[in-house]
Amino acid sequence: MNCPYCDHSDTKVVDKRESDTTSTRRRRECLGCHQRFTTYERVELPDLMVVKHDGRRESFDLEKLKRGVQLAVTKRPVSEVQVLTMIDTVEAELRSGKRREVPAELIGALVMEKLKNIDHIAYIRFASVCRDFTQVEAFAEEVGELLDQPGKLV
Repeated sequence: MNCPYCDHSDTKVVDKRESDTTSTRRRRECLGCHQRFTTYERVELPDLMVVKHDGRRESFDLEKLKRGVQLAVTKRPVSEVQVLTMIDTVEAELRSGKRREVPAELIGALVMEKLKNIDHIAYIRFASVCRDFTQVEAFAEEVGELLDQPGKLV
C-alpha cells in the first residue's frame, strides 16, 4: 500500500476494525512522511448468475427480487424490515451454496418458503407468478394445501 501523500511504499497498520461482516477498516501510518490514512478491505463476492426457465442466464439482481416480494406483500401486514430480512436470508442461502449459477426455480422456492411463514396471502400471490398458474385448478390446489396445514392462517 503506497502512501496517498508521498507515495512511499512502506506503511504500518496502527489500528484495525471490522466494519461489518464483509469489510475491514485499517488505520495506517506512512513510514516516510508519518501521515495517517484509512483503507478498507472488502470481500469481493463473485457474481451470482440466475438460470432462467428458458435457459437464459442473467446476473442475480437483489433489487428485482425485492420488487417482486414487495408486490406480493402489498397491502398486507408485512413490515419493510421483514421483507429486507427475508431477502437478505435468501441471498445468504444462495451464496452459501458456493455455486456461481442458481436456477430461478430455487430462488422462487426459497422466497415462497419464507413467505409461507410470514403471510399466506403474500405467499399465494408470489406463487401464482412464480409457478405461472394458468389454470384456476392449480391455484385452488395451492390454496387447498395451505388450508390443509395445521396452524393459524394469516
